[in-house]
Formats: sequence, structure tokens, C-alpha cells
Amino acid sequence: MNLKRFFVVAVMAAGVLGSPLSLAGDVEDGISERLSKAVPGLKISSVRESEAKGLYEVISNNGDTIYTTPDGQYLLTGDLLRVTSSGIANVTEEARAGERRKTMEGYSGGGVISYKASNEKAVIDVFTDIDCPYCRKLHDEVPQLNDYGITVNYYAYPRSGPGTPSFTKYTSVWCSDDQQSAMDSAKAGKTIAAATCDNPVLKQFQLGQRVGVTGTPAILLEDGNIVRGYVPAKNLAEGLGLL
Repeated sequence: MNLKRFFVVAVMAAGVLGSPLSLAGDVEDGISERLSKAVPGLKISSVRESEAKGLYEVISNNGDTIYTTPDGQYLLTGDLLRVTSSGIANVTEEARAGERRKTMEGYSGGGVISYKASNEKAVIDVFTDIDCPYCRKLHDEVPQLNDYGITVNYYAYPRSGPGTPSFTKYTSVWCSDDQQSAMDSAKAGKTIAAATCDNPVLKQFQLGQRVGVTGTPAILLEDGNIVRGYVPAKNLAEGLGLL
């Protein structure tokens, strides 16, 4: 759900729901109950007190974050920032990264297509689309990433969704006898033999939606931070502190 729309709907509904929540009860449960009633269909995955006194952090099941007062009556959208001695820190993004890391660690669908570095120093999880031009550009640099000590794990994210040619291509790649060879050919724009089998393509696509993938390539780092879009191999290695 779009946060701005969520904000408008929830604020409008707040006037209908009656008096503020009693602070004597369980604040987190009260906030969850109030917002769920205000916005039908909203699924809240967690409510917790934020590090900013007087605000609670609410995370929906699609990864969106809002902030609310303890009574659940006033809402704020946008990122919460903290002033530090070294500059501005994004508190909300830090929390999102933590949630992404837990979600990725909890994924049990298996089936990643992995290009392992022989001298592994870092691992990146890349949500990729066979037909995405910048995904292909990144794939051309996988050998360079491996040379830097970066293992690349591919997760399926055919942007066009289930039942589309891109989705079918990824399924064929995954079901091939030699997944890496099939991936290399598909990324090069070559036609590969159609194949079907039990596969994790849909689960990985849904996983990408849960961790906030909005385009490809989407590069998830081990700390849960996400790099959106193509980044040259050398720049990525520098960002990971490997150069």
C-alpha cells in the first residue's frame, strides 16, 4: 500500500473510530488494532517503540513504515532521521535493513543460482530479470566480482510477473541441467531450451516483493541494505571495503 495514500485514509478514518486508545493497555496491540480497523486490508507485521521518544514504529507486511503516537491517532510518513556527530543517520532505513536481513535469513525456498568466488570475502544477493538490460550488464561483470572475492547469488525477479515470457525464461534457466550455462546464454540474449520442473521462481519473486524490490537489478548486501540498480563491479567492491 502506498504510504501517502495510507496516511490519508488512516487520518480520515481516525475521526470515525472514536476516542484515543487507553494507554493503560498494551500500547502495541492497541495501535495495531486501531490502524487495522482504520485501513481494511492492512496487515501489520510489527509495532514497536521507536528511538524517538513518543513515537511508535509500525511496519506493514510489504515493508512500508509509518510512525504513530501511542494512542494511534496521529500518523507520520517518511523516514525518521537522527542527527549524529558525523552527520545525519537514517533511522528508518536502518530498521528496514534489519527487517530485510531477517526476511532473507528466514527464506527456505532454496534454489539460488550461485556464482561463487574462490576467495570469498563478501556475498551479495541479486534479484534479477533475464530480460533486464542493466541486469545483463551486471552479469557481464560477475567474473570481475568473483575476482574481487564477491560471491553472487541470483534470485528470480521477472518484473513482468507470473505467466509472462520473462518468467518462463527464468523457469527454463532454473530447470536446465547446467544452470550457470543456461543463465549465461539467456543473459546474452540467446534462446535456451524450454524446460519445466518444480522450481522456486514464484517464491523468489514473492520474496523480492517482501524485501522491497521495486526494480532490477536489486542488490542486497549481507547487512540488509539494498543497492537499487546497476553498479559497476569496481564501485561495488569499493563500497564493500574490498579495495
